[in-house]
Amino acid sequence: MSANSRLTIAAHALAWIGLYQRQGHEVATSEQIATSANTNPVVIRRLLAELRKAGLVESRRGLGAGWALARELESITLLDVYEAVEPGPLFAMHRATPDQDCVIGYGIQPAMQGIYEGVEETLRHELARITLENVLRDVLAAPR
Repeated sequence: MSANSRLTIAAHALAWIGLYQRQGHEVATSEQIATSANTNPVVIRRLLAELRKAGLVESRRGLGAGWALARELESITLLDVYEAVEPGPLFAMHRATPDQDCVIGYGIQPAMQGIYEGVEETLRHELARITLENVLRDVLAAPR
């Protein structure tokens, strides 16, 4: 299994749009953002559509089409972004019910559920304390 990069790419896109707007531009195109993230513009458009549904960005059509922040970076947390692009729990149980006649099969889900709930609560707490303004600040401070 590979790690999911949706949160990272969504944060990348939002930070990029925020910086671009601070430089005096009204909107950013998915092609511009995709170039920075080194991915396909379709990937960016799909993520931005989810961020739009969450009220984090807005799209403009027609002449001067593109994407703009719907809120300031300092009012968007990584938890906001996570909830927009990662619906559902962080961890999942078995797809099929384990063998209930087996001691491990019977007890694994209740045991793991409690662990997962604690991990998810910690994750949400940490993501809620970090804004996209913090991310952009750290990005700009990174040594080249």
